[in-house]
Amino acid sequence: MSEPAVDLHRWTRAEYEQMAASGLFEPGRRVELIDGFIFDMTPQSSFHATAVHLAAAVLQASLPGVYLRIQSPLALGADSLPEPDVAAVPGSPRDYLESHPAAALLVVEVADSSLPHDRQRKLPLYAGAGIPETWILTRNALEVYRQPEGAEYRSVRVLRRGDTVATLANPDGLIAVADLLP
Repeated sequence: MSEPAVDLHRWTRAEYEQMAASGLFEPGRRVELIDGFIFDMTPQSSFHATAVHLAAAVLQASLPGVYLRIQSPLALGADSLPEPDVAAVPGSPRDYLESHPAAALLVVEVADSSLPHDRQRKLPLYAGAGIPETWILTRNALEVYRQPEGAEYRSVRVLRRGDTVATLANPDGLIAVADLLP
C-alpha cells in the first residue's frame, strides 16, 4: 500500500508579514521567507558580524549616494522576503516607509555556516529577481555573481585577498578584497 502524498504549505509574503505582525515568531527569533518556505536563520558568529560591518563600510565608501540596508528585508515577489546581510538599493530610507524595496543594485551575503543555504536557495532567488550582482563573502574569498539569467548567474568569479573588485554600480571604484574579508 502506498502512502498518500503530503504537500508542504507554501506561505505568501502577505501571510508571512501578517504572522510576524501578530507576534507568531518569538522576539529575537530570526527567520526569513524564501520561495514560500520559512527558514530559521543561524545565529551570527563574530566572524559574520565583523564581515557584515566591514562590507557595509567598504561599500558605503565605494557607492556614495546609494542607500545600504543592513540585514533588512527585500520584497522579492509574492512568496519571498529574504534578509540579505547588505543590500545596495536605490533611494533613501524614507522611500521604504510603507514597503520594503523590491529591487537591489547589489546584494551581499556573508556565509559562514549558511553557505549551502546562500548558494542553493538565495542565489537563485536573487538571480530570478534580476538583481544584477550578488556577492558571497566566505572566510577566505569573495564570490562574485553577475549576469542573472532565469534562476542563475552566468558569470561567477572567485576572488582572494590580493585581488580587487568593482561593483557594477561604480565600475571605477576599485575595492581591495582584503578590505572586505575579516
